[in-house]
Amino acid sequence: MGMQTDHNARGISVVIPNYNGAELLAKNLPFVYAALKASHRPYEVVIPDDASTDDSIAFLKQHFPDVIIISSEKNGGFSVNINKGITAATQPLVLLLNSDIKLSEDYILDQLRYFELPDTFGVMGRIRDEATGQIAEACKYPKPSVFKINNIKNVAIPGNDIYTFYLSGANMLVDREKLIWLGGFNELFAPFYHEDLDLSLRAWESGWKCYYNNSSVCWHAVSATIKSHSSKNHIKTISTRNRLLLHAFHLQGIHLYLWHTLTFLELLVKWITGRLYYYKAYALFIKKLPMMRAYKAQFLGKALPGRQFIPYITVKANIKTALDKYIK
Repeated sequence: MGMQTDHNARGISVVIPNYNGAELLAKNLPFVYAALKASHRPYEVVIPDDASTDDSIAFLKQHFPDVIIISSEKNGGFSVNINKGITAATQPLVLLLNSDIKLSEDYILDQLRYFELPDTFGVMGRIRDEATGQIAEACKYPKPSVFKINNIKNVAIPGNDIYTFYLSGANMLVDREKLIWLGGFNELFAPFYHEDLDLSLRAWESGWKCYYNNSSVCWHAVSATIKSHSSKNHIKTISTRNRLLLHAFHLQGIHLYLWHTLTFLELLVKWITGRLYYYKAYALFIKKLPMMRAYKAQFLGKALPGRQFIPYITVKANIKTALDKYIK
């Protein structure tokens, strides 16, 4: 662990899930360490490795010997892998970071103040596309829609205390205690996609807040990780399955019933338009639905008693109202 000047301050565990990312780690880890040193907090870097076949582990042992490496015998996907890193993290704040993110030196500094508020779950900064300089991710603004939870747009909103619908899994700084309480990422979404949206919504529904900080800037080699290891059709299928699981979890009552009905009717439309991958995605969704329902019941069993549970529909309305004054 690297110890900095303020030993009494809340320390930071950086968790970077890795799969065959030796080149990205070599490129971006020096920037992570520079940002950690500039934060003047105790810190550690944890890298859970998802059964890499490149020389990631050998590289880390040689060039970054203080990194805590967690090896896996088999590839489990993003949520399974990153949860191992979260479990190993020891500091009160956890920076969940993709290996293809390059941090600015002052990236962490302006985010620490959010955790002085007891109901802060986490905060994210602005992500720029490294190739073009354009904004890749920013404040997540939920578009008007009842049955499309993932219908958002990225808006770079300056100012303080700006809510975000969700925190990007590429660069979220979160309260470890709350993260553990939520059970980390839902592993039913493995191998990839929508886990960060689900986690943030569970935080909101539990009465906690997610913030966006426009002055914290990092750069992203966009989709350098998943797309280099999976076929386009596989990505589309798994992403669709996870989108369906996301809705099954967060919608309640009449909204859930209507969504299930519309989703079933949509099968015919997908057939007519030739999007046959949707059938495979739907079949995979139906297979996982009982497990997702059990996960939902477990979450509600923890969130409802003694805590202000906020239904998704209300969460979205509150965030949209707070952000509307910034959106033209």
